[in-house]
Amino acid sequence: MLNDLGRKGLCVRRTLRVVDESSAGPDDVDPAEAIAAVAGGDLDAFGRLYDALAPLVFGVARRVVRDPSRAEEVTQEVFTEVWRHAARFDPARGSVRTWVLTIAHRRAVDTVRSSQAARAREEHVAQREPMVDAGPEEAAVTVSEHEGVRRCLESLTPLQSQAVRLAYYQGFTYREVAEMLGRPLPTVKTRMRDGLIRLRDCLTYGELEKESGGS
Repeated sequence: MLNDLGRKGLCVRRTLRVVDESSAGPDDVDPAEAIAAVAGGDLDAFGRLYDALAPLVFGVARRVVRDPSRAEEVTQEVFTEVWRHAARFDPARGSVRTWVLTIAHRRAVDTVRSSQAARAREEHVAQREPMVDAGPEEAAVTVSEHEGVRRCLESLTPLQSQAVRLAYYQGFTYREVAEMLGRPLPTVKTRMRDGLIRLRDCLTYGELEKESGGS
């Protein structure tokens, strides 16, 4: 079925390169009738719905992601979701066009956020890596600092350590950390605050111990 779907409607890369954002789909398509048929597995109806709405979906996606290739990918994802979840459409909450374009906007925003998060994590990691041209003394200090942080992280509770690592070393938001750990957001915030306090105290004690020669 999905192979047929791909042949019918989701060959977006081939078709959308020549699509004008302002172009409209076939005027004789009734989206409400088409979506009802799609919910019943009608591939021909899906093709008609695709022809009618794909240019609009692509236009929304391109305005958000600002990249034609990524907009094509978003359009593929949108119509895959439409095919799989057509039965969820509720005419009482709006038109088919509004429903589909809402999906398109959400998918496009998710794509941008995902790319931004990945880029932020890469930059965060890059900033923490030792300089390639650092001399032996600078490199030794960097390694020592990393070892101190690692040692202090191990002194935290498992939840504190996991939360701090995810938020400050992998770039996830508090809400994402809470979802990943399966804990309420307030709990994660509290544990992270307590963990950061313990981490700060541990690192401060380590510095004082180092300055005093370990005595």
